[in-house]
Amino acid sequence: MQFMRLRGETYLLLMFAVSSAFCSLAAQEKDGQTGNESRLWYRQSATSWNEALPIGNGRLGGMVFGSAPLERIQINEETIWAGEKRDRINPEAARNLSEVRRLLFEGKPVAAESLAQRTLIAVPKRMPPYQPLGDLWIRFSNHDNPREYHRELDLDSAVVRVSYRSGDANFKREIFSTAADQVIVIRLTSDRPGRITFSAKLTRERDSETQVLGPGRMGIEGEAIARGPRHLEEPKSGVRFYGSLMIVPEGGRLTYDHDSVSLEGANAATVFFAAATSFRSNDPLERSEQYLLDVQSKTYAQLLSAHVKDYQGFFRRMELHLGDGSPGVPTDERLKRVQAGIADPGLEALYFQFGRYLLISSSRPRTLAATLQGIWNEQLEPSWDSKFTININTEMNYWPAEVCNLSELHQPLFDLLDHARENGRNVAKTMYGARGFVIHHNTDLWGHAVPIDGVHAGIWPMGGVWLSLHLWDHYDFTRNRDFLARRVYPTMKEAAEFLLDYLVEDGKGHLVTGPSLSPENRYRAPDGSEVKLCMGPTMDIELAYDLFSRVIESSLLLDVDKPFREQVKAARDRLPPLKVGKHGQLMEWQEDYDEPDPGHRHISHLYALSPGSQITLRGTPDLARAARISLERRLQAGSGHTGWSRSWIINVWARLEEGDLAHENIVALLAKSTLPNLLDNHPPFQIDGNFGGTAGMAEMLLQSHAGEIAFLPALPSVWTKGSVKGLRARGAVEIDIAWSVGKPTVAILRPLVDGNRLLRPPRGKHITRVIENGKSVTTEPASGGLVLLKMSAGSEYQITF
Repeated sequence: MQFMRLRGETYLLLMFAVSSAFCSLAAQEKDGQTGNESRLWYRQSATSWNEALPIGNGRLGGMVFGSAPLERIQINEETIWAGEKRDRINPEAARNLSEVRRLLFEGKPVAAESLAQRTLIAVPKRMPPYQPLGDLWIRFSNHDNPREYHRELDLDSAVVRVSYRSGDANFKREIFSTAADQVIVIRLTSDRPGRITFSAKLTRERDSETQVLGPGRMGIEGEAIARGPRHLEEPKSGVRFYGSLMIVPEGGRLTYDHDSVSLEGANAATVFFAAATSFRSNDPLERSEQYLLDVQSKTYAQLLSAHVKDYQGFFRRMELHLGDGSPGVPTDERLKRVQAGIADPGLEALYFQFGRYLLISSSRPRTLAATLQGIWNEQLEPSWDSKFTININTEMNYWPAEVCNLSELHQPLFDLLDHARENGRNVAKTMYGARGFVIHHNTDLWGHAVPIDGVHAGIWPMGGVWLSLHLWDHYDFTRNRDFLARRVYPTMKEAAEFLLDYLVEDGKGHLVTGPSLSPENRYRAPDGSEVKLCMGPTMDIELAYDLFSRVIESSLLLDVDKPFREQVKAARDRLPPLKVGKHGQLMEWQEDYDEPDPGHRHISHLYALSPGSQITLRGTPDLARAARISLERRLQAGSGHTGWSRSWIINVWARLEEGDLAHENIVALLAKSTLPNLLDNHPPFQIDGNFGGTAGMAEMLLQSHAGEIAFLPALPSVWTKGSVKGLRARGAVEIDIAWSVGKPTVAILRPLVDGNRLLRPPRGKHITRVIENGKSVTTEPASGGLVLLKMSAGSEYQITF
């Protein structure tokens, strides 16, 4: 396809049309007519944790309840974990590994599982939990009967606001956790002088001591200790912490007693909370107090401005408009309307941006990665210990990082991987006699890499492989060759070394993993027993294929390690092929077993379709059809009953380009698996479903996994008009798209590096013009309706359809 240069008048008309497509939507959004809303709001305070609103700076988080008479802020600091780093390898593992394999190959999985439970599972078999710091309580005098109450989380500024009227005065709170100054800030004001009167205290359920230090000053000191029945073998020690509270009044009088500090008759006040732990500081008290010293000379306006500037540097990279919403209806009531079958595309857009907000608030460079609950956990013995579960959940946390223009926030996951590699090398050598490193289905603050919990989930040595592939994704979206050479390739190579030593002959000419399992699912063996342990589950093979392929590609790009590359290629060529079973489904195991739980929440064998790319709709149509049948069979049997499972289903339907089916599952996610504060409900709360839902919506609008940039590949019929700005595609391209009446009108591409890109228009459309910096450009036709476009870094390309 070749275009002549446009004359001046024609170019101006075209540019007017392009800008109008986006500007008209922006104008509508300003008038409250589109779905790019940015507020969660309520007419009442939170009565439970599941209604409280999250704040966070990546390290220090809070859940704000907003009660007029008694504010509660439940506080977390990301490094408050029980336990310690220790050798958890089962001393019987190395000598029994080959016997477990033999039993599996001989068709004796029950005996294999029994032996593996005794000899392969870690000692102790659990990892220590992530724990809360405690609670900040602020009690206000004579605020028991508020009127005109309003509570909101502003996603555009990352500030929680509470306002109400009590007596003849209006009161307002603004609460945020600032990354710029590393403190939680609570601003209390009234439109009447002398009306700010309150007392404040810090509490924790156990293992802590509160100290009142003087007028307006108190602290809480403690240690994370696992005392529950699941952790009887854990040492009664953990990370020590200190939290500091400071009240800065404007007028009024500060007083204190044995366990609280008070302020009477002030015009306004700012309350600060800081925290530090022994994980990062030799003296948590000194470090926590230093945070407060650093903000004492700053005004509230300065603190708020620095916080908003820092936060908006991430959040405002993207906009999403999905059509009319109901911004005048409280968020919890909107959820109830969705449950009643009322469409609300504006709420869907809000949910999308809430996912981005949560990632910004729980995962910053130089912080820890987001756990199963991000950084928000109120329980000393939380479900699944609020760890890093890496057989889907932790990976899903980071699915939106690249495509939703938050690439830097991926870094904590890479740090988590680096941290666990040290123990992973020892586990690989000691348990498996292998080079490289291995991480099983969980890790924690201490970087443990052993198989835990039991054979039902723990004997899955592919967690490190999956995490390593996230490094490749970061490279693919940024095309940073220094990062590829310095961090991606060395890590993937080490993960591949483990696989080369771990894979074994299956007697049929193939190399398979094992002992392993298809995460948390079971099969019915020929003797009728229901078991999980096996050799060569499909997901393992898919992950191994992906890792080997990325190692080969990286080695070629960097022109290094040719002998190792050939070794990896030879092993990849001997992996079993993906197979179709008796129902036309993609087989989950090497044998076509029956499933005792056909509606299982995991869809692990569909990894090759999403988030992987070994199966694509056009490249491998037969396998894509088999994957679809697998998904349909899962759904018919009730799968998707957990929030994160539903989110994975959205992503799979998007990859199959079934926009309406993907949207059905967005609605189901909101109606069945979303709490009043929009947090995901497993149940209980798990944050992965939020992140997976956001990523799935992005996949519906833009895909780039198949070596091409596909515009609106799974646009549902209900999103009739809208636009998105700031999505990212592989190949380091930032993209805006607008559509109307369900059809694309214009796309704008901003490449960060030079290169040729294949562009795929939506089904039934074709690309009519490409304008680069005011001039029409030549494109080349490619097979399947694709267009090849040569792009230069720093240029802007307007595409019309």
